[in-house]
Amino acid sequence: MIFMFKSLGKMTYVYRWIILALWGIASFLLILYAFKLPDVLSGDGFEMKGSYAKVQKIAKEEFNLPNNSVIVLFEKEEKVKEEAFRQFILKKLESVQNVEGLVSLISPYDQEGQLKGSVAFAVLGFDREFNDMGDILNELKMKLKSEDGIHIRLTGPALINEDMNKASQEDLKKAEMIGIPIALIVLLIAFGSFVAASVPIVIGLLAVGCSMGTLYFIGQQKELSIFTLNIVPMIGLALGIDFALLFISRFREELKSRDVKEAIVVTAQTAGRAILFSALCVILGLASMLVIDVEIFKTVAISGAVIVIFSLVIALTFLPALLSVIGRNINKLQVLEIKGSGEGVWHRFSKFVMNRAGILLLISFGILLFCSIPISKMKLSIPDATALPKEYDTRIAYEIYEKEFLGENHSEVLMIVRTKENDILEKESLRQLENLLQDLKKEEIVASVDSIFSIMGDLHYQQLYMLLHNDETKKKIAPFINKLVKGNQTIFTVHLNVDFDSEEAKEFVKRWEKNDGQIEVLLGGLPKFNQEIHDEISENFKYSLLIVFVSTFIILVLAFRSIVIPLKAIVMNIMSLMASFGLLVWIFQEGHFGFEPVPAIALMIPVFVFGVVFGLSMDYEVFLLSKIQEIYLKTNDNDRATIEGLSSTSRVITFAALIMIIVTGAFAFTGIVPVKQMGLGIALAIFIDATVVRLLLVPSLMKLMGDINWWAPKFLKKLQRANVFHE
Repeated sequence: MIFMFKSLGKMTYVYRWIILALWGIASFLLILYAFKLPDVLSGDGFEMKGSYAKVQKIAKEEFNLPNNSVIVLFEKEEKVKEEAFRQFILKKLESVQNVEGLVSLISPYDQEGQLKGSVAFAVLGFDREFNDMGDILNELKMKLKSEDGIHIRLTGPALINEDMNKASQEDLKKAEMIGIPIALIVLLIAFGSFVAASVPIVIGLLAVGCSMGTLYFIGQQKELSIFTLNIVPMIGLALGIDFALLFISRFREELKSRDVKEAIVVTAQTAGRAILFSALCVILGLASMLVIDVEIFKTVAISGAVIVIFSLVIALTFLPALLSVIGRNINKLQVLEIKGSGEGVWHRFSKFVMNRAGILLLISFGILLFCSIPISKMKLSIPDATALPKEYDTRIAYEIYEKEFLGENHSEVLMIVRTKENDILEKESLRQLENLLQDLKKEEIVASVDSIFSIMGDLHYQQLYMLLHNDETKKKIAPFINKLVKGNQTIFTVHLNVDFDSEEAKEFVKRWEKNDGQIEVLLGGLPKFNQEIHDEISENFKYSLLIVFVSTFIILVLAFRSIVIPLKAIVMNIMSLMASFGLLVWIFQEGHFGFEPVPAIALMIPVFVFGVVFGLSMDYEVFLLSKIQEIYLKTNDNDRATIEGLSSTSRVITFAALIMIIVTGAFAFTGIVPVKQMGLGIALAIFIDATVVRLLLVPSLMKLMGDINWWAPKFLKKLQRANVFHE
């Protein structure tokens, strides 16, 4: 592998101008399309194949239920009279009758339960998909405006999706405004030179711009979640700046004793190799999410892989080519005088840790275990409108609607019931349906069931059969029957007296989905959606873990020719992640450090943070252990290699971690709750990893385990001597 990186270093130096020109053209074209990326993003990504999706499709295609619903919430002030309120609502609803795509309109005066005191709501149904609702929503907002004393707010899936997209773009600007200036200050402190400090920022922005441009084209072929707008900049800026920091630090070090060409070649051989292994670990961590068959995880895996690949390729081609041109001018525009590298301080710190390895090992484990305690209280839920910033009308309307009309303990299950007979209105089929209905009503959590038996009170199957065979009554109930019955299938709407994400609701939908040969029951609604998503994650996350552990182990074995070091790295990563999850629960669910308490952590956050951080933390692991191994192979002295490796890399690792924490942590100050949780979760994990793990646990274990750290089977030792993979 040494020869590959040596050749790469020489090539980027010799062909530096050509490489820079090619990157200039490619990045210019891709960044033009990067600005269009929001146009091809839609939905929160919580989509998967299953019963919920099947029921949704049947409901839309066969029962003509709307593709999208908009809830119009009306709220009057005390001074407005009831009749004036009624006339206002009817007038406003009449004004939207001709809106394109409208297929149903349920007024609060048409259906009971949609008017409570000073609050009422109407439901508008549209035959359009999310991506086609933009113009319709704009027209609705124009026609449904508040007037003196009466307020109108709109909510619903399409509006939530639109506002998530809008808030994501605002969050991105806010995070960049916070993260990039602070990152530049940290880089100035690290390098002292404005030129050296600016290059990593350029690399990070270039990686993000090119990735977003590429994802625009991917988004035209595959649906990507709106969270892509947060994921790409978060990972891209952090990783791009981090890679550049490591590369430039080594380049400046080599410039002290070599010319520019030699410095580029040696830096490519050392820092370039470490960057490659780090990138591979990150890609594998992200790729592991593909085993979970939920669209949002596929979006993160694809988007993350794109940004990591660009960050890697730019760091190994564009960056060395740029440094070849800049040369010794990398230290120009000095704004701070850096007195020494700080190795003396880190050398003393390393010796301090090595001399007290046992006690510091226990303290480190104690800190990690203590931080992990709150994880037992972690609750997970699928984000809804409450993930939006508080001031958004969509969220306000949703919360009022939920409080006034749904209540805390309420959810609905949509049942598609099919009978063996072709005509579900035959007497035997009706009898089977009634038996099913009676069994449903025996369930403690079932509040009520809407079905063909409830169109005229609570009918017995024989009564309904007689009504259907009486010409006069048949005509009267035909509109209701036609709405609820299609061939051999009908719809039951089951009202539960528990929340959709409760354990009772999950058990109910799992138990009631059946096909006994006589009756087939398919379930939909939020409870089923929630259960399927949870089960998919819980059943397949173990395979995701296995992929990450095995692939990371293999990569680190090839990198360090040791069995022990990869095993330690995996165990320490798991411990730091558990500690960060515990802190995440303590901060968000319990409401500390000024964050408003939330009922639960967003369902995808643990998987996201694990997939991203497990790879990112290897960045420091590889960088630190590469240096330790480099010295160990020269001296065969484990203690000396650990002390010198730690003292020579600690400053760079500290600044690299600080950059990562700043860039990802900046998203904690944004508006969308899951984005806050993801940004802070990654920042916390990196902080723990770079301090407790890398500065205390790693050297303590290196000291206590001695030469055992480098144990490997004979065939790996032969590979090492043959320099097949190793330097």
